[in-house]
Amino acid sequence: MGKVSLVVSDVDGTLVTTEKVLTERARAAVARLDAAGIGFSIISSRPPFGLRMLVEPLRLRLPMGAFNGAALVSPNLTLIDQRELPAETARSAIAQLHALDVDVWVFTADRWLVENAKGAYVAKEIMTVQTQPTVVGDLRAHVEGVSKLVGVSQDFPRLASCETAMRAALGERASVVRSQRYYLDVTPSGTSKGELLAALAGRLSVPSDEIVTIGDMENDVSMFRQSGFAIAMGNASAEVKAAASAVTLANNEEGFAEAIERIILPRAQGRADPV
Repeated sequence: MGKVSLVVSDVDGTLVTTEKVLTERARAAVARLDAAGIGFSIISSRPPFGLRMLVEPLRLRLPMGAFNGAALVSPNLTLIDQRELPAETARSAIAQLHALDVDVWVFTADRWLVENAKGAYVAKEIMTVQTQPTVVGDLRAHVEGVSKLVGVSQDFPRLASCETAMRAALGERASVVRSQRYYLDVTPSGTSKGELLAALAGRLSVPSDEIVTIGDMENDVSMFRQSGFAIAMGNASAEVKAAASAVTLANNEEGFAEAIERIILPRAQGRADPV
């Protein structure tokens, strides 16, 4: 690792604990990056409004990514860029997910829509994004302005098989990837965290080899590929760890702060041997 100009982190499973807590040590680690002249931003599968509670504690000043790369927003949540699923693709994806017998959620830039307010993980998502869902009778009637659909299930192997089935059904019409073991995200074709990171790097005039990324899920690997150095969380799968340059502790063990304190800052400042 040489010069580091920008650190970009995933949020859930990485920056925050499993209970969605942003720890004091994580806040302090981001402040240490700022003191060292290193920029910091986040790219998440969350909707833009699900990022607002992080802005002030982390003193975020750079654009942030939402919807797995389908939206770029300013720290005040103003949309800089947003991609949407074509209405017919969204309608088809909803029908396919229903046929696979998983719950479906719909996200626009400012709304979260569900058909079942008591469905699996609804309460967890309310805690995560600090927003109540809008309950509708049929999501297929609400397909305008949609940037992300989510298939939700407590049956993790089933959702993994749904991922394969949805990719086959939608083909190049959409991007399909799991952001958590229990969430299967459908976003506009060609969107990924990696594509958004490349766009952000261009906007900030930061070379990719001066970027460090941190993440835990398959959807973070595209971000790893657009950076000079990638760090996988200890709670990541073996495949995600294999795609990274280094591995830190798990998110419930202060792995994010550990990555900054023990890996990024020492090497950026020339005080450790390269990994």
